[in-house]
Amino acid sequence: MPRILIVEDEQDLASLLEYNLKNDGFEVEVARTGAAGVTRARSFKPDLVLLDLMLPDIAGTEVARLLRESEGKRVSIIMVTARGEESDRVKGLELGADDYVVKPFSVKELLLRIRNVLRREASEPPGPLAGALKAADIALDAERHEVTVLGRPVVLTALEFRLLKTFLERPGRVQTRETLLSDVWGIDAEITTRTVDTHIKRLREKLGPSGDVIETIRGVGYKLVTPGR
Repeated sequence: MPRILIVEDEQDLASLLEYNLKNDGFEVEVARTGAAGVTRARSFKPDLVLLDLMLPDIAGTEVARLLRESEGKRVSIIMVTARGEESDRVKGLELGADDYVVKPFSVKELLLRIRNVLRREASEPPGPLAGALKAADIALDAERHEVTVLGRPVVLTALEFRLLKTFLERPGRVQTRETLLSDVWGIDAEITTRTVDTHIKRLREKLGPSGDVIETIRGVGYKLVTPGR
């Protein structure tokens, strides 16, 4: 039974979400503050967090950062907020959110989005390339969820890991920003694709000089190149 942690200070909304999620077969807990959400996540170990951005103590963005830094725990995050401007949605996705839902919203649609996110995380079965994927000095172990460069571990967010894995599985193939939004983020290209560029930049920085294997194709997107290709 998937576990959902609701971090929401509006009691009526939190109760509504809790009721519907339990009826839909989820195990649910509620935290009313950001600090309580971070603490509860450590013991409850949710599969997904519904996170309000405007909390009474600390910003939801900070909660997201702390959750992403939790060692050994891959947790999906759906941000739920009244702030629906494009810049806010982009910022949420850049912080590693798996989806972004604007209030007011349909509970039915939210349940569908939750299942889509959980399905996406679970539907990464070992394929013919699974296990170890390599390019130049970079090695990615899908089963262990580990990345190394020259044998040294590199810490990536879950979204950065999926992004790198996508490139390693498609060497030499140009990936448009729209394709990456669809295949990595699991969303349609309804927002500016600048968020893709931001994540590529951060991924390259974490990979160091080896990040040059991700080449920019101006006006199109990106592709992974390796020596000899």
